Amino acid sequence: MKRWIPLLLFAVLVGFFAKGLFLNPREVPSPFIGKAAPAFTLPVVGDATRSFSPEEMKGKVWVLNVWAPWCVSCRQEHEVLMALVQNQLAPPIVGLNWKDKDREAAMLLAQGGNPYFAVPDDLSGKVGIDYGVTGTPETYVIDKAGIVRMKHVGPIDPDIWKKKFEPKLKELGV
Repeated sequence: MKRWIPLLLFAVLVGFFAKGLFLNPREVPSPFIGKAAPAFTLPVVGDATRSFSPEEMKGKVWVLNVWAPWCVSCRQEHEVLMALVQNQLAPPIVGLNWKDKDREAAMLLAQGGNPYFAVPDDLSGKVGIDYGVTGTPETYVIDKAGIVRMKHVGPIDPDIWKKKFEPKLKELGV
């Protein structure tokens, strides 16, 4: 019987690896789904005298979009976010400026437009870590009670918005 144990262990490992081949790397599960969004208070990009906290959004469904000026995908996504806001197709979007060491966010938003309700400045990256951010862009839908209801990894395009975000927002009464 002992001689079958290595073969059995090998078969189990092959099974795990085979399953992994069929997983979507963009679908990173979040331990925060169904839990309270992490609290924070950060200064706002372009106005260090103001700050933003998720407490301001209590009673509203909102979207937290983690982005960075150095992120190429974020710049592509920016146009989509601008169109959503201009056409009033999205709830308030808060743009967490993540690890902007070169301090480019204010200039980029002035040049390309600002789709965000607020742009808290997470220079240290701690708030992003608290949310489980692994890279930019990442986007979260947060309900009226401050509970994280959805996470999306990667840039949002019109198709993703329609197929993934719209049903969730409709479910939440938006």
